Amino acid sequence: MVVEKEDLEDRSAFAINCPVLVTERLVLRPPHDDDVLDLVQYANNRQLASMLSSMPHPYGEREARAFITRCNNNATAGIGYALTLADNGAFIGCASLIEGSEGLALGYWIGLPHQGEGFATEAAHALVDLAFRATEINRLYASCRVVNTASRRVIQKCGFHYAGPGMAQSRTVGQVPVERYQLDRKTWISLRSWPRNN
Repeated sequence: MVVEKEDLEDRSAFAINCPVLVTERLVLRPPHDDDVLDLVQYANNRQLASMLSSMPHPYGEREARAFITRCNNNATAGIGYALTLADNGAFIGCASLIEGSEGLALGYWIGLPHQGEGFATEAAHALVDLAFRATEINRLYASCRVVNTASRRVIQKCGFHYAGPGMAQSRTVGQVPVERYQLDRKTWISLRSWPRNN
C-alpha cells in the first residue's frame, strides 16, 4: 500500500505524547513485561472479551506480549495504557485512545475483581481530557455493545451523546450490535468542571 502524505498528516493529528497519567486512585502508564501474568489472568475471560472488539479469546502470554509490543512501539495512532492502582501499583486493566474508522476513539476494560469500583470512569475522564488537550480533534468517539450497561454508564458520565446504533466485529463473538457515542470539543469545554466522583 502506498501511503500518501495526506494520510501521514491525518495520522499525526492523533499523535499523543504522554507516557504517564495520574488520577486520584490510578496511574496510567505504558504496559511492560511485568504485566504479562496479570494481563493473561484478567484478559483471558470470555465474558470480558465478548464485550470488546479486538480482544481475542483465549488470551495467553503470546497475546499479552503482542499487546505490550504494539503499545510500546506506537503501532497505532493514539496511546494505550496499563491501569494500575496508585497506592500499590497493582495492574487492574487497560485503557486507550486509538484511531478508529471515524477518528480518535476511547476504549477501556477493567479486570473482573476490580469492576464496579469506578475505575473505568476515572480512567475514561482522564483520557477524554488528554484527547482534547493533547490533540486538535473536534470530536471523540466511543461505542459499547448494547448489552453492556456498565460501559454505557461510563460513556455517559464522560459527557458523550448517543450518535446511533451500529454493528461491530468482535474477535470473540463475531458481529454484534453496538451503540455509538460522540463528544465534541465544545461540549467537553463546558463539562471540564465535571465532578471527579463516580
